[in-house]
Amino acid sequence: MMEEEVSDAIRTEHLRKGFGTLRALRDVSMHLANGEVLGLIGDNGAGKSTLIKILTGFHQPDSGRLAVEGQEVRLRSVAHARALGIETVYQDLALIPELTVYHNMFLKREVMLGSLPLLNNRKMKRQAQEYLDDMGVRIPSVDTEVAKLSGGQRQAIAIARAVYSRAKILLLDEPLAAMGVKEGALILDLIRNLKAKGEVSMILIAHNYAQVLEVCDRINLLRQGTIFLDRAANTTSAAELTDIMDSEYRRQRVSA
Repeated sequence: MMEEEVSDAIRTEHLRKGFGTLRALRDVSMHLANGEVLGLIGDNGAGKSTLIKILTGFHQPDSGRLAVEGQEVRLRSVAHARALGIETVYQDLALIPELTVYHNMFLKREVMLGSLPLLNNRKMKRQAQEYLDDMGVRIPSVDTEVAKLSGGQRQAIAIARAVYSRAKILLLDEPLAAMGVKEGALILDLIRNLKAKGEVSMILIAHNYAQVLEVCDRINLLRQGTIFLDRAANTTSAAELTDIMDSEYRRQRVSA
């Protein structure tokens, strides 16, 4: 049995995962403290996506252990992970552009009018507006179609939907990808607001080290399926992280 760590939202020990001859994760031991924002960085193919898919119940590890809120579990599915309060926001968002903001916020958990097979649109609108106001997300209207929103606003809606589905652990897979400065700032502010509330623990995958260092408490660098670096964000810099990644790239070219 894993030693209980009540201060940890998630803890893994020696996770391994392969796909045929490819070893995506070789030995991953990591933890996410309650209320913490953990930055997960690494080159393409380092194993970041595989690790996130294990934490969200999409993949099961070949070996190793996983604990959620101090209790060892084997996540059987995405639905099982969600039942434990683990939600993932992927880069593709899984929003329906033709639907309004409030319909997307309540997608697959619509509020009905009592026992009638009718949507309680008034209640969903009101609650969606309250949720977004509470998180500091500004949009023209909850009646607006998602297709008419900016990329940053869409990402904010996806994050808000995950948080207000009672998520305790939020896995953010490249939420800042392909965004300009203004759009990225909107998402960073949202992460800061959630962090200040202290109700959600987050893992943030991103390639922009400066952005990661802005909002994260701690940085994990994943390299070739293992955690190569685990450091408090205030003890490193974007320049140091870039140097580490550059040295690894040069090492791989020499050995190739």
